[in-house]
Amino acid sequence: MRNSSPQYKRYLLAVLLLLLAFNLMDRFALGVVLQAIKGDLALSDTQLGFMSGIAFTLFYSVMGIPIARWADRGNRVTIISLTAALWSVAVSSCGLAANFLQLLLIRVGVAVGEAGGVVPAFSLLSDYFDRTERPRALAIYQLGGPLSIIFGYLLAGWLNELFGWRVMFMLLGAPGILLALLSRFTLKEPRTGAVGLDARAISQPSLAEVCKTLSANSTFRHVLLSLSVTFFFMYGILQWQPTFFVRSYGLSSREIGAWFAAVYGAGSLLGTYLGGVWASRYAAGNERLQLQAVSIAMVGSSVLSTCTYLSTNLYLSFALTGGLMFAQTAVNGPLYATIQTLAPERMRAMATAVVLLFANLIGMGLGPLAAGALSDGLRPWAGEESLRFALLMLSPGLLWAAWHAWRASHTVTQELAPLGVRS
Repeated sequence: MRNSSPQYKRYLLAVLLLLLAFNLMDRFALGVVLQAIKGDLALSDTQLGFMSGIAFTLFYSVMGIPIARWADRGNRVTIISLTAALWSVAVSSCGLAANFLQLLLIRVGVAVGEAGGVVPAFSLLSDYFDRTERPRALAIYQLGGPLSIIFGYLLAGWLNELFGWRVMFMLLGAPGILLALLSRFTLKEPRTGAVGLDARAISQPSLAEVCKTLSANSTFRHVLLSLSVTFFFMYGILQWQPTFFVRSYGLSSREIGAWFAAVYGAGSLLGTYLGGVWASRYAAGNERLQLQAVSIAMVGSSVLSTCTYLSTNLYLSFALTGGLMFAQTAVNGPLYATIQTLAPERMRAMATAVVLLFANLIGMGLGPLAAGALSDGLRPWAGEESLRFALLMLSPGLLWAAWHAWRASHTVTQELAPLGVRS
């Protein structure tokens, strides 16, 4: 392995973390300006849910499969830098959309670019960090998510107030070009220059073999279902939460940006980091205990989310949301590290891509659409509070995800044994 010094590993983590932060930032920014886009382009909640949900996710998820095939045998640094440049240009182009169809097609371009970020990064990091280090390393990488929340909401609210949603998207997309160049010229692919690169390409398992291997693993199936269910309910809730606070509490986009940067940012930063640190320090090499903790955290998420929409107090609702973000993001490091450990080395990128394919199509794709459709359906009865009741109806669904995580904890130890992994 080329250059596995502690200094380089820290640098690699830092660059990939920044790339992830910018990769995800536009999704949260979109949530802040959905109401502005609705008014500007005269769209319904269902159209907004379709654009931010299934239309984006279909391409994001499906493109992850060929990208993962490339990542399992090729240069992951090249993949990461090329796709980063693509999503940067596409995000900036969102500001040029004149109607629903144009914005929809541009968001598809964003999705294709973003599909090349997470999967190769997980695979690359798993080559540099071993099983005991992996939960913490992947948790640190996923701090890009909370950072994207902080800056996505804060900048989106501020820029939208000052310049409008179009200029906001143009400015948010620009820094990705610099990060694409930085990654291309400073990160190293450990396979490059080794005979192993050609060997990997020749011996790479077929897609059918990957699917057969992964589907035969009961733990993997339950982790996949847990994440898919979580994504459905959480993306359905979180994509619409800024709009909920606009409609139910009358906040401006600048206020939403500031509140969400603080509440989402603090909750998810602490949850993501401490979840990974806990797994590496107190449950290192014990995936059974890690998955049990994941299940408990998901139960807590369901309770906190339900209470958020039962509350009619602004400050209590934000406090409950912060707790929800802490509980939900604490599962990230242990869950994704378990996926990487369960998958044979030549299937790591594909294992992540398969999980994200189903989780994103079911979750990110259908969740916002379901919430938007529920809100429209409840409007004749609930009026402007229809979105509150739609999100309240989705909250108990996280208990289903917790059940699958608990089931996965019962089988993980024996299914790691054939891979040569011992507790």
